[in-house]
Amino acid sequence: MTGELKEHFNEPSNEQNNDTIFQDAVNALRRGDKPRAKELLTLLLKSDQNNPTYWIWLSASVDATKERIYCLQTALKLDPENSIAKRGLILLGALTPDETIQPFPMNRPRAWEEKLLLAHEKPKERGVRVALRSPVVRLGGLAAIGIGMCAIIYFGVILPRLGTAELAPTNTPGPSPTFTATPTIFGATAIPTQVFSGPTPLSAFLNATYTPTALYVNTPRSAGAVDQFRIAKEAYDNKEWDVFIENMLLLRPVEPESADIPYYIGEAYRFQDDTTRAASYYREAIDLNPNFGPAYLGLARVSLMSNPDFNPTKLFNQAIESDPNFGETYLERARWLIARGDYADSFEDLELAEKLLPGSPEVYLAYAYAYLGEDDEDKTLEYAQKAYEADVLNLPTYKLLGDLYIDREDYANAAEALRLYTTYEAEDATGFGKLGQAYFYLGEYQNAVAAIDSGEALNRNGMKKYLIYRGLSHVELGNFQEAEGDLNTAVEEEPESFEARLGYAQALYGVKKYGSAFLQAESMRSLADTDEEKALELFWRARIQEQRNDIRDAIKSWQDLLKLDEDVMTPEMRAEATARLKVLVPPTNTPKGGGSTSTPKPATPTQKPGTTPTVSRTPTKTPSATPKP
Repeated sequence: MTGELKEHFNEPSNEQNNDTIFQDAVNALRRGDKPRAKELLTLLLKSDQNNPTYWIWLSASVDATKERIYCLQTALKLDPENSIAKRGLILLGALTPDETIQPFPMNRPRAWEEKLLLAHEKPKERGVRVALRSPVVRLGGLAAIGIGMCAIIYFGVILPRLGTAELAPTNTPGPSPTFTATPTIFGATAIPTQVFSGPTPLSAFLNATYTPTALYVNTPRSAGAVDQFRIAKEAYDNKEWDVFIENMLLLRPVEPESADIPYYIGEAYRFQDDTTRAASYYREAIDLNPNFGPAYLGLARVSLMSNPDFNPTKLFNQAIESDPNFGETYLERARWLIARGDYADSFEDLELAEKLLPGSPEVYLAYAYAYLGEDDEDKTLEYAQKAYEADVLNLPTYKLLGDLYIDREDYANAAEALRLYTTYEAEDATGFGKLGQAYFYLGEYQNAVAAIDSGEALNRNGMKKYLIYRGLSHVELGNFQEAEGDLNTAVEEEPESFEARLGYAQALYGVKKYGSAFLQAESMRSLADTDEEKALELFWRARIQEQRNDIRDAIKSWQDLLKLDEDVMTPEMRAEATARLKVLVPPTNTPKGGGSTSTPKPATPTQKPGTTPTVSRTPTKTPSATPKP
């Protein structure tokens, strides 16, 4: 980092300093120095990510189309009326052309902005010279000359010799494949017209605040190995493992006694999940130098990858004896202890790891899991947030934060964390399940269904726990047939769940299976623990019994509901109970002259399913939407 950039970095919040940095970025862009412009604009966005101007200029400093699209989409989200962002997205094919967009409010657009102008917006020159300058005209002229020559040759030479010829069938290519939009970085929402296939790496938009040392030791390289090692290290930093291995293998004959060369080759194979080859190279490193501690740690790691029941204690001890200052060993042993449930024992290793690896997000994350095992929610959240602050690019942190926020019923933050996690860890079915759960409690039912669909596509059996949230979402959306199957599975998985029974009863009511719905209502009665749940049980029992023509039980259920406190039910529930009783129990007529009192039989129900006001969700998180079959 240059001295000038460090100076800027130390005062990112100073408005005048930001203006200076921005002007430097603009000047760099004008002289064609895109890397410098990108560096400065990224620095500005670190202090102010909500400035659409910075995002627009950043779009001009990046080369990849998908990065330009992302920058312009972000600017448009921050400023929906920003015409420059709209033009850029139109030009890149990520936004439908809009004739209402006004021209740029300037007489002389900057060079980079001229590229964003649509063809019909640019001033048109006239005259023969302009026409001759046009590549299309030139190409057309050459084409005409070529066609003329081909026609002379064909009609004058070839055709007379061929006689009648048969044309070969033409192959018309189909439409280009299209790609659906993917969620963008934390806190942003993708625009559906996005045209690239995968999410832009987080590192393109977020600055990692913690960078671990990439290589364990800086072994002095021989003169003949310096350049080769530099190439290999670049491949290592880029996670190009095959290239890295190839270059490190070329170093072996140059430095046959260096234990770090086979060790690093083993690391590359470990990152590729090739545990057999990795173990072979770790052993080679130990043969070259029995005191090379990291190789023992490498063996412990791949042994656990191959067999989770393996006991790596001896290898951990050998690694520490060989190199007591290698912090990774303490961290890995702490993780192993946490996985075994030895939470108290893990803290000693974590303290040593924290001293040797100060500021490491991995250490903070391990602390969080240790405290999670001890049921200390406050400490768990504290260290999870420390891990996030230390490295905003660490995906496991987002998953843990999502779990913690769900436990605290903070579904907005849970959805935010899990949305980003599943974008970049798209093979984790449970991540999608938890995201669907968060969406359900936020009332985003379509998103909940979509998230759990994605998880089920990855692991059908592993998603049974989350089908309840898809089923309840379908109930809220009025898709009762879809809800029925999911909630039947949910009841089978958790027969003692009041929430699952209630949702299943609602789905059955919606498909007019009133007898089956009543069986669920009967089960709900013994599962209702709170007055809120009791109110819901009585409400739905009354509605179901009306449809079954068991009017006496329906009347009793409505009356029992009204005996409960008003604050345990919604106003709509209470209003419906009052209205139904007026229909089902007409007033008693008392004849004059002291005659006997006659009480008419309960009225025949006239209510049809779905005609009553919608019942909102209660504080118990139990769904209670009114079906609309």
